[in-house]
Amino acid sequence: MATVTFFEKPGCAGNKQQKALLEAAGHQLVVRSLLAEPWTAERLMDFLAPLPVSEWFNLSAPAVRDGDIVPERLDADAAMALLLDTPLLIRRPLMEVDGTRMVGFDSFAVDAWIGLDPAAATQGNLEGCAKGSGAHAPCPDPTAEEV
Repeated sequence: MATVTFFEKPGCAGNKQQKALLEAAGHQLVVRSLLAEPWTAERLMDFLAPLPVSEWFNLSAPAVRDGDIVPERLDADAAMALLLDTPLLIRRPLMEVDGTRMVGFDSFAVDAWIGLDPAAATQGNLEGCAKGSGAHAPCPDPTAEEV
């Protein structure tokens, strides 16, 4: 099984589900906060480079969901500046295994890459907010200390 560096938004229900699927398949996770990581354009591009700019963004991020940011209208430089300034906009999870990187969580692609349990491998795209695409109560603040 693989050791997966898993960049998440702490407190995200969708990321919690994704991590559970990886662990059920026997993978070991090194979990890191996508929001606290000291990203550089070069390091982030290591993950994003094979994708079109529009696929760099978390479509559930409020600014994208509400139409304040339209990824399809951005060039790579403008998009990267936004992602570095506001990591919440970065499509997640970002995962890395032995120098190979993946953006997002399509169960078919993850299964082909490192393997998932058969039932999990057929679930398709497990990205997006687990609370749905509409407006909802804010998620827990990942920077707040737990009591």
